[in-house]
Amino acid sequence: MLLFSVIAHEIAHGYAALKQGDPTAYQLGRLTWNPVKHIDPFLTIVLPLVMYLSTGAALGGAKPVPVNPRNYRNFKRGDLIVSLAGVATNLVIAIACVALIAVFGAVARAAPVTVSTIEIAQAVLVLGILLNWNLIIFNLLPIPPLDGSHVIKYLLPPAWSMKYAEFGARYGFFILIGFFLVGRRALGSLLAPAYFMSDLFIRSVQPFILPNVSTWL
Repeated sequence: MLLFSVIAHEIAHGYAALKQGDPTAYQLGRLTWNPVKHIDPFLTIVLPLVMYLSTGAALGGAKPVPVNPRNYRNFKRGDLIVSLAGVATNLVIAIACVALIAVFGAVARAAPVTVSTIEIAQAVLVLGILLNWNLIIFNLLPIPPLDGSHVIKYLLPPAWSMKYAEFGARYGFFILIGFFLVGRRALGSLLAPAYFMSDLFIRSVQPFILPNVSTWL
């Protein structure tokens, strides 16, 4: 579910860029569901492994989809659309997980023989809600290079926006790692909306969730 959600997030960036006039991701073969194309040796493997072994928590991601904003028909609108396309896709996945939980719950009631299989499927979908809401809120944090930084820079005065973008391009990734290592409690507070929305989504279909789903979580 995590692999699917992260890949969908990156494909959404590339597809949105294509629709805004930039074919870079398409030409480089990144609009594909092949996970190999989205694996970055450092971001996807080395960084999460090192951080998990050293801190007990992991930070990582897929290989960022390359885009060239100069190709956008409208630079500002294109940048905003492409930046928000990933989190919008994660929201769609979270909503789809809610719908499928309800559908599978109805199927289990109609055909009890499917209960054991549907329990596993619903557990995966519950994780899908949790993971995608965390991806949404995390990516909206105004810390470069996260998607939220592309939005916040347009809310700043032009001079500040330029300095913010330059500073983020140089130091943003290191700030993100440092914030994750040093300010994990603060990060947990910033991600509180993700847990609130996940709980809200799950509660909305609680009557359809089978009793033993929690054993798979």
